[in-house]
Amino acid sequence: MYQLLKSHKTFEGNTIFCEHDSESTKTKMKFSAFLPREESQIDSAIIWLSGLTCTDENFITKAGAQRYLKGTNTMIICPDTSPRGLNLPGEDDSYDFGSGAGFYLNAKKAPFDNNYKMEDYIITDLVNILKDDFKVNKISICGHSMGGHGALILGLKNSELFESISAFSPIVNPINCPWGQKAFAGYLGEDKSEWSHFDACELLKSGFKSKNSILIDQGTSDEFLEEQLLTNNFKNIATEVEQDFQLNFREGYDHSYYFISSFIEDHIKHHLNYL
Repeated sequence: MYQLLKSHKTFEGNTIFCEHDSESTKTKMKFSAFLPREESQIDSAIIWLSGLTCTDENFITKAGAQRYLKGTNTMIICPDTSPRGLNLPGEDDSYDFGSGAGFYLNAKKAPFDNNYKMEDYIITDLVNILKDDFKVNKISICGHSMGGHGALILGLKNSELFESISAFSPIVNPINCPWGQKAFAGYLGEDKSEWSHFDACELLKSGFKSKNSILIDQGTSDEFLEEQLLTNNFKNIATEVEQDFQLNFREGYDHSYYFISSFIEDHIKHHLNYL
């Protein structure tokens, strides 16, 4: 059960901020959500996974998604990006590892292995809140950057759970980019055979697929495109394994929430088609 911290009326619904005890991370975790109707009328949900340095508040305050969910029976829920306040060695040394950078995996390397269980957190704790507390029966998943990576890997590995997947500027091939290599070495160790379980390109190669088309939007002026995001690697492998997808390269857009807010309507519509 969650604790409601604050609520704001929004587009005839409510934007809420909440906290709960997580069995997976063994910490308190926060999430925000938009409920377009009374809880009793909600029957489906979109999970949004945010990127590096973000909290549960970034998307819900910046993206403008509420407008496009108004009047539907679909809520959107936005969890935090890592456990907080554990004071683990190295947890707060850099923006791309530790606090705010959980990478939506289950850490295996000390001292992160006891608490950094973000895959379990999303798939178990958050999904249970949606099903038990909000009575949701269909769920889709999407995200941005590190969260786009999370949406892709969790969606591909749990195709029976998620109706659809979408992503903005996702890290599609983390085993081959600096962000991913740093995170995977720190959370999983040096055995690179473990890394492939958390890489969308490698999962596609291994036979994991989404039952519906995957939507990806990527800005051409994104400063991280060439070194970190490696979008064309996903395009090539998805084509090879016949995973249905739509990839839009958006001319002149960068990595920011200005980009997300420009195209979030398309992603909401994509998920509503399957919910």
